[in-house]
Amino acid sequence: MHSIANHLWAVVPAAGIGLRMGTELPKQYLELAGKSVIDHTISMLLAESRIDHVLVGIKSNDADWLQTEAHHHPRVAHFVGGQERAETVLNGIEAILCDHNGSQDDWVLVHDAVRPCLSLFDLSKLIDFCMTSHRGAILGCPVVDTIKRVDAQTEVASTEDRSVLWRALTPQLFNLGALKEALEAGAARGIHCTDESQAMERLGHSVPMIAANPSNMKITEPADLRLAEFYLRS
Repeated sequence: MHSIANHLWAVVPAAGIGLRMGTELPKQYLELAGKSVIDHTISMLLAESRIDHVLVGIKSNDADWLQTEAHHHPRVAHFVGGQERAETVLNGIEAILCDHNGSQDDWVLVHDAVRPCLSLFDLSKLIDFCMTSHRGAILGCPVVDTIKRVDAQTEVASTEDRSVLWRALTPQLFNLGALKEALEAGAARGIHCTDESQAMERLGHSVPMIAANPSNMKITEPADLRLAEFYLRS
């Protein structure tokens, strides 16, 4: 077992976010309630004192990152990410190990750059669980809508049992060495992992799901900015 008493790092993948929602800025840099989306995201991570450093994976020569508040914070650093999320997270882990004197026994928390409404309560609850159980875990929410499976013609093929379905959120928190092994194994097999939990699952790890507030939304559409501002001001 790995103790989370070692360093706790946060990695924020922001390199592969391509949707611009009709603007000239990637969505992590759009203004939300007076500052950029990514500044809101990182400020919540910095509010948790157990997180030693936040490493942000950005595109090479990303001038927009230099304009953020987070860029100037002493607990924040950046690295060059990859084309896909898993590649960016792996680059972040390598940066922790090679550039910041991290250890395979450390822990790494991965959080989407465009989830600015994470609550400190949920973040702390996730870390508390991992400290107590010495296991990695992720935040999530039970599915409340009726879920349909469709065929290639978008005809309904079946209705899923939503009682066993949850939406995976972030942060997702794992032992650094174990997550590195899982992501490298996925890359070697050419497997496209959409989150860190999937990579861990494929290596046979069981991953606990920690119930979180559904306000921890991901910015994907223009209307999401208005909803996120409502959550942030509530």
